[in-house]
Amino acid sequence: MRGVYNSVTDIRRKVFAAIADMAYSDDIDYKQKMEAIPYEIIQGKQAKYRDSVFLERAIVGERLRLGMGLPVRDFTQAGAVSDGVEASIIAEKFYDQPLVNIISFACNACPEKKVMVTNACQGCLSHQCVEVCPKKAVSIVDGHSEIDQDLCIKCGKCMEACPYHAIVKIERPCAASCGMNAIGSDEEGKAVINYDKCVSCGQCLVNCPFGAIVDKGQIFQTIHAMRSGHDVIAAVAPAFIGQFGNGVTPEKVIAALKELGFADVVEVAIGADLCTIEEAEDFMDKVPEKQPFMATSCCPAWSVMAKKEFPQFKDYISMALTPMVLTARLIKKKNPDAKVCFIGPCAAKKLEASRRSIRSDVDFVLTFEEVMGMFHAKNIDLPQVVAEETFHTGTAAGREFAVSGGVAKAVKTLIEKNNPGTTVKVQAAEGLKNCRTMLMMAKAGRLNGYLLEGMACPGGCVAGAGTLAPISKAAAQVKKYANEDEMKLADESKYSDMVHDISHMYDAPAED
Repeated sequence: MRGVYNSVTDIRRKVFAAIADMAYSDDIDYKQKMEAIPYEIIQGKQAKYRDSVFLERAIVGERLRLGMGLPVRDFTQAGAVSDGVEASIIAEKFYDQPLVNIISFACNACPEKKVMVTNACQGCLSHQCVEVCPKKAVSIVDGHSEIDQDLCIKCGKCMEACPYHAIVKIERPCAASCGMNAIGSDEEGKAVINYDKCVSCGQCLVNCPFGAIVDKGQIFQTIHAMRSGHDVIAAVAPAFIGQFGNGVTPEKVIAALKELGFADVVEVAIGADLCTIEEAEDFMDKVPEKQPFMATSCCPAWSVMAKKEFPQFKDYISMALTPMVLTARLIKKKNPDAKVCFIGPCAAKKLEASRRSIRSDVDFVLTFEEVMGMFHAKNIDLPQVVAEETFHTGTAAGREFAVSGGVAKAVKTLIEKNNPGTTVKVQAAEGLKNCRTMLMMAKAGRLNGYLLEGMACPGGCVAGAGTLAPISKAAAQVKKYANEDEMKLADESKYSDMVHDISHMYDAPAED
């Protein structure tokens, strides 16, 4: 649950801070330091979280490797935490697939799905659980209900019928959160990811209560680029509002990021405005004359899912570049020698930024949680930071891209403003399971003429895997911040030439 600081959060934060501290340090032996960090984070002789202090340190070691961009080790073979670190000590993106990884010895081997009777069963006279079971899997043993797992089909009818709520369905949290059904089990019951299905949305890694699933990071390389003399410009996603604590205003976030070493800070809401204009033009040009509907392209996990599972709709997804890429191209048009670091809520953006057609635009991707680790490493007390001037470029419409429905709302409003009498029908879905349902409706012809918005994370970008704040609170703060600005819509007269120039800077497809 985002917004609740727990032991998993604590370990992640300490690992991120340790990587940042190592990157900011002078004259350091990185291999020696990496071997020492697990002992600095897990101190003493007694285990605090698991059965063994040695297991705890081994898990921290793997998290450290992944945070540096290195692969998980084969723990059946001898090796050091620092093996291969030389390759990651660079001032550019270091990425070794896959993005999302399972540390197998941290996995609890949770049951995939099971309906079970708890000790709350009262052995009631009506035995409704027995009566409703279509497979006769429920019986009364010694006065209490018992479920034959070989017969049970997990339909949940017994659970619904129990007047005491004594029957529960338990499911592996990572698998339950995966909208792609990409998580299964190995021969030991440990979770494994089917990478042919995975779209790297990251929901599994924030829903695993054992902290066994980790995405790779670029903290070290970003800081190394700063310290090597590069101008690294932070492009901050609209979802940043409220992520760094109460009272931490946009002005304070800008100042704090500059204290970390960023040369400048730009809001990605301007890229969202450019995307709004381009998608509005696409919709009016193509729907319904050239295609029955159009889907937005902003969420990379959603668009990859749509193209994987509904390849016949590939051309119906907008060709507009995402706000991250449009903003990066805008930055590099003004400062070709700069490096761009996207700071946002999303794990999938790391994958997007590694595509052949994008990697020259976006040099690094960090999540809000990773940046918080950097603040800790530099001992930056965010509420006490002396504020700088705030952002003035993005509009309210662009800033609301961070919440579910915000993209479609911006495009719809712009179209209807420019074309009086036109009504744009919109369908929005959040969470990949709901997105799949929406596309099934489209396949059946029920959404012809519609603008479809898909968001992989339930709640939109404010619910991304790299966020820190409670989702509902973050969404409310984004909307409040957005509507403090008088600029409600993207100004086409101001941006139209920019949209064309930036979108066509390179003759490369939007996706590989």
